[in-house]
Amino acid sequence: MAESTTSPAAAKRKKAKRSVAKGQVHVLATFNNTIITFTDASGNALTAVSAGACGFRGSKKGTAYAAQVAAERAGQAAKQQYGVSSVDVFIKGIGLGRDAAIRALSGLDINVESISDVTGVPHGGVRPRKARRI
Repeated sequence: MAESTTSPAAAKRKKAKRSVAKGQVHVLATFNNTIITFTDASGNALTAVSAGACGFRGSKKGTAYAAQVAAERAGQAAKQQYGVSSVDVFIKGIGLGRDAAIRALSGLDINVESISDVTGVPHGGVRPRKARRI
């Protein structure tokens, strides 16, 4: 019986560390939760953290403090793993965590280059009720 010459350690190569100097931060701020996602310039996700993943439960997930903690955790992970130094921020939603997330990012020495609000705007409204017949 011939034994293979490749060892398990040689078959597994170390993954090359990606370096992303300029990225994007997508903040989804709802009344119930806040989700912070760091992406590269083309939109591929690097790290994602929510207020619920940080240990907040129930109505506390929608608070500004929970958004601040989530943004700090996501920012530290993106900075440590990928070397993110400057970001463009895209905010979606009307929750309490909108401003707190941006303030937390600037506190981590991440340069915020632009802030864009991409919240959906209704146009035309909902379908009206059927006509009442008497």
